[in-house]
Amino acid sequence: MTPEEEHDNNNNKEKEEEGEKDQVDAKEQEQEEMKKRCRNGEIWDFEDDIMADSDGVLLGLDGGTTSTVCICMPCIPFSHSQLHSLPILAKAVAGCSNHNSVGEIAARETLEQVMADALSKCGSKRSSVRAVCLAVSGVNHPTDQQRILNWLRDIFPSHVRLYVRNDAVAALASGTMGKLHGCVLIAGTGTIAYAFTEDGKEARAAGAGPVLGDWGSGYGIAAQALTAVVKAHDGRGPTTMLTRSILQTLGLSSAEELIGWTYADPSWARIAALVPVVVSCAESGDEVANKILLESVQELASSVKAVVERLGLCGQDGKDSFPLVMVGGVLEANRRWDIGKEVINCLSKYFPRVLPIRPKVEPAVGAAWLAWNFFMKEYHKEICGS
Repeated sequence: MTPEEEHDNNNNKEKEEEGEKDQVDAKEQEQEEMKKRCRNGEIWDFEDDIMADSDGVLLGLDGGTTSTVCICMPCIPFSHSQLHSLPILAKAVAGCSNHNSVGEIAARETLEQVMADALSKCGSKRSSVRAVCLAVSGVNHPTDQQRILNWLRDIFPSHVRLYVRNDAVAALASGTMGKLHGCVLIAGTGTIAYAFTEDGKEARAAGAGPVLGDWGSGYGIAAQALTAVVKAHDGRGPTTMLTRSILQTLGLSSAEELIGWTYADPSWARIAALVPVVVSCAESGDEVANKILLESVQELASSVKAVVERLGLCGQDGKDSFPLVMVGGVLEANRRWDIGKEVINCLSKYFPRVLPIRPKVEPAVGAAWLAWNFFMKEYHKEICGS
């Protein structure tokens, strides 16, 4: 290497090191700003007006792409069979808390705000909290969990027990009274199948977002319908009732306008809102809409089948029973073209003893039940010394 080449190489290394240092400094500054907001932000000013701590409470959060819900319940030690009778002390609702959709700072601000709102409504402080179960979409890896746990630890006192899971776990718990056993299928704006064995093994399928093919979700169904309208207009696909119905619903006069409408704001929830139009067309006999829904059923069933077989929930012969919790607007059983029912019919061919459950409580309640279960397990370990 010539002296000139060595000099250039050293300069490049110095620039790379400076760039890496700048990135580290920027990240540290961002984290410090977050911590400062948690400690000193106006969001917790309401605690100054609460004279005394209330009895212990639990917080359960269900955070998704569309909305975030926080439930506050009392932390009462009684048997698991009585868990359903725990009263809801307060409920708060906010927007999206999926960091993949809105960014980490916005997601954390939403989560912090919704927890503060719930505690404020029931007259409790953070020092009254015994456990928090935060179940949010976008938590797909242990590093995601640890990052959020570190952030929560900056907000709550050290005695508060903290649990971070994917939002699918809260949905499962809403149908199993806080027990992590069985499978949950969520099909709303997005979709995911998540399963747990009683010894703690877990598996998931789908839930990778629209770009990576969450077909069967509300977004997937509506996106295929929009594509079918464009194809019909171009002459690349069959005519379909979807054209008139979708244009009428959106107040558009031509398929060309549909392109502008779609890309003006291609948010997942905005697209997924067209699912009722697709269902209505299918119920009226439109073959294109009907095919889209049939394919969605196959996609949803295949996700469940994948995780159930991976964990052996159905037993070696496929005949063991297991709960299947079904959550999300796509699976609602209030239509003639019942997607959820068709998914069950499809799965029953493989798993004759599948036990479908449509929860009577929302996932945020399931998250609060999880917080109670996690807390009580550790409480009993401390009492029994084991």
